[in-house]
Amino acid sequence: MANLIVSLSPHAHGNDSVERNMYGVIIALIPALIVSFLYFGVGSAIVCGTSVIACLFFEWAITKFLLKREKSTILDGSAIITGILLGFNMPSNLPIWIIIIGALVAIGVGKMTFGGLGNNPFNPALVGRAFLLVSFPAQMTTWPEAGQLASYTDATTGATPLAIMKDAIKSGDASVLDKLPNSLDMLLGNPGAGFGAGCIGEVCGAALILGLIFMLWKKIITWHIPVSIIGTVFVIAGLMHLANPIYANPVAVILSGGLLLGAIFMATDYVTSPMTAKGQIIYGVAIGFLTIVIRNFGSYPEGMSFAILIMNAFTPLINTYCKPKRFGEVAKK
Repeated sequence: MANLIVSLSPHAHGNDSVERNMYGVIIALIPALIVSFLYFGVGSAIVCGTSVIACLFFEWAITKFLLKREKSTILDGSAIITGILLGFNMPSNLPIWIIIIGALVAIGVGKMTFGGLGNNPFNPALVGRAFLLVSFPAQMTTWPEAGQLASYTDATTGATPLAIMKDAIKSGDASVLDKLPNSLDMLLGNPGAGFGAGCIGEVCGAALILGLIFMLWKKIITWHIPVSIIGTVFVIAGLMHLANPIYANPVAVILSGGLLLGAIFMATDYVTSPMTAKGQIIYGVAIGFLTIVIRNFGSYPEGMSFAILIMNAFTPLINTYCKPKRFGEVAKK
């Protein structure tokens, strides 16, 4: 009679893998990427292309020459996502040398310094963006208008919806908000609306929402983080708007800036977000609250990136507080 050999756990198998999820996110980013090409043309192609290539190169070089690892990780999709998201968080007229510096910081400091994928405490793309925003504030806050397909560094710039909202708060004049594009223009990113469109990836809310639907359908992410962020922002912005009309209406707040991009693609990063559903909701509510506080009372018009980075630091604490129940554990009296 043959011996029954039982191997070590785990015994459950599935089709899920790091590569599958990473390339799933890349597919979800394609609608926003296509829209960015249609609205910014050559500027978007140069910025996003340079960012992706630089991120791939730095991950390969650091892995091979500094970490001395034989196996390269550039094909797992994580560096491509970092490159796309970093490009999405830049204006379409940013010089190439600044993009390369951002990629080096994102991969070298934000990711590989901690040991690579799975070990980084902060979202690498946001680390790169935050560094560039502090180091090159003028270049990082000059916003070309959408629709200038053949322009790159010589594109016509304009005030973004977030800048208009900030002006209304500073001046105390609610009539300034009349300059805001309508919600449909912000949802679709109308290139003829005549306003500075902001970062490349935040130009079209509809494309980002399409990516969210795809990731939920493929179960790449769950609803907890994006819904809790957007819901929190809607409630707080709505209350502030009712209390004082100098604050924009909640729909405009949600559709402006990088809120949808951050809520859908960056706050949901597996490595830097909490593991449990309860923890993800706490995390999302805190990000939404901090975003409103920074946008309305801070120096920068945008607060999404900083809010996510702050809560990345709290993720280990949230995971400790929201531990899943262990079956069979005997509770201490």
